[in-house]
Amino acid sequence: MMNESKIRKYMEDENIDAFYIAKRVNIRFASGWTGDDSYMLLTKNKQFFFTDPRYTEQAEIEIPDYDIINWRLPGRTVGDSVADVVKAEGIKTVAFEDDYMTYDMYHDFKTKLDANLIQAGNVIDRMRVVKSPKEIEYLTIACDIACRAFRRILKDIKVGATEKELAAKLSLYMVEEGADTQPYGNILISGATTSLLHGIPSKKAVEYGDFVLMDFGCQYNGYMSDMTRTVVVGKATPKQKEVYDYVRQSLEAAEDIMKAGVNCKDVYPESIKPLKGTEYTPLTYNKIGHSIGLFVHETPYLAEEYDDVLEADTVVTIEPGIYIPNWGGVRIEDQVVLTDDGYINMIDIPHDLIEL
Repeated sequence: MMNESKIRKYMEDENIDAFYIAKRVNIRFASGWTGDDSYMLLTKNKQFFFTDPRYTEQAEIEIPDYDIINWRLPGRTVGDSVADVVKAEGIKTVAFEDDYMTYDMYHDFKTKLDANLIQAGNVIDRMRVVKSPKEIEYLTIACDIACRAFRRILKDIKVGATEKELAAKLSLYMVEEGADTQPYGNILISGATTSLLHGIPSKKAVEYGDFVLMDFGCQYNGYMSDMTRTVVVGKATPKQKEVYDYVRQSLEAAEDIMKAGVNCKDVYPESIKPLKGTEYTPLTYNKIGHSIGLFVHETPYLAEEYDDVLEADTVVTIEPGIYIPNWGGVRIEDQVVLTDDGYINMIDIPHDLIEL
């Protein structure tokens, strides 16, 4: 599932000789490389991969069509190795990810490369928005894994269990269910701290009557899942039921308009329609979702400042919530792939409130 051809098409259209890539997810997107210490240079008909001796053997196995170059030699930088290739290949223009390159590396390149540096911003990020059938397959499997892990963790959520303990078990269950062994920072918080949009699991023990909010996911072949479910330990109070139901209505209102052609800026306003006239409208968050793929929070976001029309085969999350300081919060999040006439939900956990 290599995508060098998409990048080369951009180079041809823009009359650029080479594209230097340093962002790890874009390197994986372009080449399939799974390791660290990686930099790429694509030319019109060649591809060069710069790494250090820890990864040269892996690179020869994973990306055999690349010229593998060990850049980590005494007194040398990545810029030195790239400059050697630029000179040998007669390259005059090099595009680079100016939204990612550090000033130090840019200065090194500017000093050493006898070529014009062309800012290419998030060009490759935009190429990643619409997913291929194989990418959708991987994303679906990642969601299936997370859903199975969710069903397993429910039996462990009980009075006395700590947030850290439960978060660790949830990560373990995802690996046991088939996830890559590179879990990212899952959120599992309880009680009043559920009002924190990105709270960190602590030593706090779960108490009777607590909301437990789980915002989590995993990788499968590098592709991400992201889902959120909020449950109650014991019997929910009337207010907990009310808040939860408003969030459920918000999610379903947003999902009702999801299909290819929807504008990112229209989703949040749609989601808060069920809350109009209630005390909860100011207690929401206006970034209600995001694209997802090789990275969990990809652009575009479902937010009013993103005037982007979504295409078919774009995969996004939809995650409305109500967050009440010093009381708690509820978030429910699905991950969907857009089609021309609607969407397919990759999360098969119902929206009903679960009381444990």
